Amino acid sequence: MFETLPELANVALQADGTTSGPAIEPSAAAALAVGLAAFGAGYAERGIGAAAVGAIAEDESLFVQGLILTVLPETLVILALVVIFLV
Repeated sequence: MFETLPELANVALQADGTTSGPAIEPSAAAALAVGLAAFGAGYAERGIGAAAVGAIAEDESLFVQGLILTVLPETLVILALVVIFLV
């Protein structure tokens, strides 16, 4: 999964040499940022969700803590959406 990130960065940063502007449009860069943030949040929730469900199965009083820890990575996506408004 992470092996393809350098190739993706090379494609995103590769300029064609004819223009001096950015290699990709600002809106495409914002979309890429939000997509990667969502990907990271999903990857983080993979382990957190499994651990939270296991803890809740053992002790039902841990539901609130498990829910909070599961929702925390989603704040990354919300913060990434701020980029859309800045572009």
